Amino acid sequence: MNYEDRITAADLSGHEEELAEVSLRPKRLSDYIGQKKVTENLKVFIEAAKYRKESLDHVLFYGPPGLGKTTLAGIIAEELNVELRITSGPAIERAGDLAAILTNLNEGDVLFIDEIHRLNRSVEEVLYSAMEDYALDIIIGKGPSARSIRLDLSKFTLIGATTRAGSLSAPLRDRFGVICKFEMYETDELSEIIRRSAGILNVEVDEASLLEMARRSRGTPRVANRLLKRVRDFSQVKGSGTIDIDITQRTLDSLGIDRLGLEHLDREILRLIIERFKGGPVGIDTIAAAIGEERVTIEDVYEPYLIQAGLLHRTQKGRMVSEAAYHHLGIAHTQGEQISL
Repeated sequence: MNYEDRITAADLSGHEEELAEVSLRPKRLSDYIGQKKVTENLKVFIEAAKYRKESLDHVLFYGPPGLGKTTLAGIIAEELNVELRITSGPAIERAGDLAAILTNLNEGDVLFIDEIHRLNRSVEEVLYSAMEDYALDIIIGKGPSARSIRLDLSKFTLIGATTRAGSLSAPLRDRFGVICKFEMYETDELSEIIRRSAGILNVEVDEASLLEMARRSRGTPRVANRLLKRVRDFSQVKGSGTIDIDITQRTLDSLGIDRLGLEHLDREILRLIIERFKGGPVGIDTIAAAIGEERVTIEDVYEPYLIQAGLLHRTQKGRMVSEAAYHHLGIAHTQGEQISL
């Protein structure tokens, strides 16, 4: 299975899904559900910036994908009543690309750079003076005739988003005045998000279905909204058009998503470690070769949630499954016999 096609993948899988997600995104802080510590602090910083009639300090969001970093960047621009410009680290290949973006910003505008940890080092160095001094130092010409000129920029707010805060260089990280960590969502928060999205999509959902979808959403709003759309499809084709617990369970079972939100390959990784390596420890390269996936895919896509759910542990000797993984898969911890769940 291509991991990008997984129903529980936290990354956006295409342009159509990105457009569909935009329609469900809240526009104001008052409509944003979850991340209370982050939003409460940002509300203060935004109000202070508006009171002083200054641009907001540069902001860094970090945490797993699908938790609302892009959405919150849009909300900040909306609350400040300024324009939002969106780009990503890999899209800015040369310093000239960054200069073109920065020189087109107006006073107070918000520039959102997703995957900021993937910025080219030469581009990153140009960004330092832009963030600190609101100026660009550009070299014109080559050799002895080369000369440096400084371009003044409008004061702007840079919002960077990353899933790998540790990959950011210290000089770049230190230039952000506000640093916010995004946490995985609780079940009740996801239920509210699904309820709100269902209202926008004009779909009726009962309370049991809201809770069931929230439980299987891996703590991620993007996954929750994706599950809602798939259950809606099943309800319209194989049901009455209203989402109830029966059609919800039928849909999720048909998609192969179990009660913890695990899909086939998640369970395959756990079974592999249990059945072939006696629960571990086993090296990540061995796991990758055994299931036919790349190491980086396992580390970035599958492992984070398995670890967060308490089913897998990383140790110095390798990966080990927890006792909870045995129980979830219905495998006896000692003799490999089936447990009655």
